[in-house]
Order: sequence, then C-alpha cells, then structure tokens
Amino acid sequence: MSSFYDHILIWFILMISRSILMVKGQPQVPCYFIFGDSVVDNGNNNNLTTSAKANYFPYGIDFPAASQNGRFTNGKNKADFIAKLLGFNDSIPPYSTARGNEILRGVNYGSGVAGIRDETGYALGDRISFNRQLLNHQVTMLRITTILRNITATRSLLNNCLYTIDIGNNDYLNNYLQPRFYPSSLWYTPDRFATLLVQQYGRQLRILHGFGARKVAVSNIGLLGCLPEITSVFGRNASGCADFVNNYVELYNQKLKVLIDSLNTNLPGARYIILNQTSISTGGPPTGLTIFDRPCCMVLPNTRAKGQCIRGQIPCNNRNQYVFFDNFHPTEAANLAIARRSYIAFTRTDAYPVDIRRLVQS
Repeated sequence: MSSFYDHILIWFILMISRSILMVKGQPQVPCYFIFGDSVVDNGNNNNLTTSAKANYFPYGIDFPAASQNGRFTNGKNKADFIAKLLGFNDSIPPYSTARGNEILRGVNYGSGVAGIRDETGYALGDRISFNRQLLNHQVTMLRITTILRNITATRSLLNNCLYTIDIGNNDYLNNYLQPRFYPSSLWYTPDRFATLLVQQYGRQLRILHGFGARKVAVSNIGLLGCLPEITSVFGRNASGCADFVNNYVELYNQKLKVLIDSLNTNLPGARYIILNQTSISTGGPPTGLTIFDRPCCMVLPNTRAKGQCIRGQIPCNNRNQYVFFDNFHPTEAANLAIARRSYIAFTRTDAYPVDIRRLVQS
C-alpha cells in the first residue's frame, strides 16, 4: 500500500509543478543541473581563496544590470543560454547562493579551474573539483528530499532533469601542460594520461547515475591548442594552433566516446550524449564572429591569474565579433553560438548520438 501512496504523491507533486511552470512558461525539463569549470561557473568561485575568479570589471560588463557576477565572460555563459533554450525564465542559481525551493529547478556547481582530477588547478588556489561538485549535489538531493518529504519523489524528479558537464579542460591547461607545478606529464605519456582521465571520469559519471541522473550531456574537450593563451606560450603551427596540444586532447576525446557508449549500454536507463566542442566551434551558420586569435580584454601577463582580464581595464567595443573575451574564455556572443549548436546540432558531428533537444524529449 505504501508504494501505491508514494506513486499518488509523486503524481500530485509533478502535476502541481507542471501547473506552476505552465503559468510562467513551461520548461522542457523540470530541473537543470550544471557541473563543470569556468566555462559554466556563475559565481561559485567568488568567495574562494583563488586567483581563478571573475567577480570584477570588465567581466560581466554586458550582464543585465552590469553586475560583476562571477562569470568568466562579458555577459551570459553557455549554461545561461542552454537554460533559456530549455524554457527557463531565469538562469540556474549557483550552489554557493541557491536557497529554498529554487533548487527544485536546478543548481549550477561549476567552478573555475576545476578538473576531473582533484589536484588540477591547485596552483591557482582553491577550486571545487568534480568530486567535490558531486558531494555538493548530494547535499542538494537531501535538501530536495526535505522539501518534497519523499525520497521516491526526489528520485522521480531527478530522473527527468537535464544534467550538463563541462569538465576536463583544466586537466590539461592547469595540470598536464604545466610541468612546473604538476608532475603528470613526467609520469604519464599523453595516451596514458588520457586513459587515466577517462577511467576516473567514468567512475564519477557512474556515481552521478547512482544519484538518479539519466539525461546527461557531456562536453568533450575542444581545440585547446587554439586558445590565445596556449598559442602565446607554445607558438603556432601552420594550422594557426599548437597542434601537439590538440593531438593530446584528441586522444582523450576518442576514449571518451568509447566510455559514453559503454555507459549507455550498461547503465539502466542511461541516456548520455557527447557535445563535440571541436565540431561546434568550427564550420557553422553565420555568427558575426570574425576575430579568433586574440582576446577582447587586456590580459594579465606573468601572474598567477595569467591570461585573465586585467581588473578595471576597458575591453574592446566590438565584443560581438570576438570569439574570446580573455585568453581562455568565450565571449557572450560565442557562448550563444555554442549553446545553440549544443541544443540543436547544426551538423551530424556536433552531438553524439543526439543533441540536447532530442535528449530532453526522450
């Protein structure tokens, strides 16, 4: 009998939630959880002891109310736009400030310089690694269960949410490619390091599945060798990028695809997809983005926060033409283009096996 009443309660909660959402414009999923690094961080690093934070001008110069909000860009980031495309009226709140019933629509756990490996990014100070983000999600789950007063209802809710994960960039940028601070490149060949990364990531994704995640969009690693910071350090090949860095990343991406296929085959109800950042960043519809090789803002030279915007300096005026706001992070215009192709794939290679729109419909 208790099972019968649990199902009645779940049905009632979902009906109430849907009726509330319909008044405001119904999102395509009941909630959206965001994991990752600075690409999606919207304030979680603000109060950490770290140089990897963006709560100062010119970051946020184009954000509503011109507030310096902790996003590593001039306006909205990729997760903000995906939330909008999903039908949410507002951005998903950061874990550091999310309170009360607002967590029922999702939480953003993203943290600048975070990685799959716990040591990644330590040279810049504190950060919330992917393992710590998973622990924070456990806390959120307990809070949701307290609100709904039923663990079965919590599980049913989480099964229907969207999860996006943007992690792995810093395991190269702020780990493998910095032998001065991290011994990983001395211990492991590029192929072995990619293997270890994917193995650890697989364990983490299985934990997330155990928490109830079923609709999961995982971003692979894009062309790090083309970042202005990387080309300034390692130089350019004929391609205009540091090719060896892109070759390292490709080893990881190939192994990630094998992992995602395995998870979809072996985990009950799992629907994991890959958002292909290399494909998404090249050869798409017109965006107006014409400046690819330098940042919009003036960046810090040889400091701990090397490559981030200099505090208080006025950035370029034609921000809609720039791909990069600082030496690492996309502008708002680039974030919008990335989010659109993540949501609806422009080419067959943008997403595997489906894009976000088809994932949330499944």
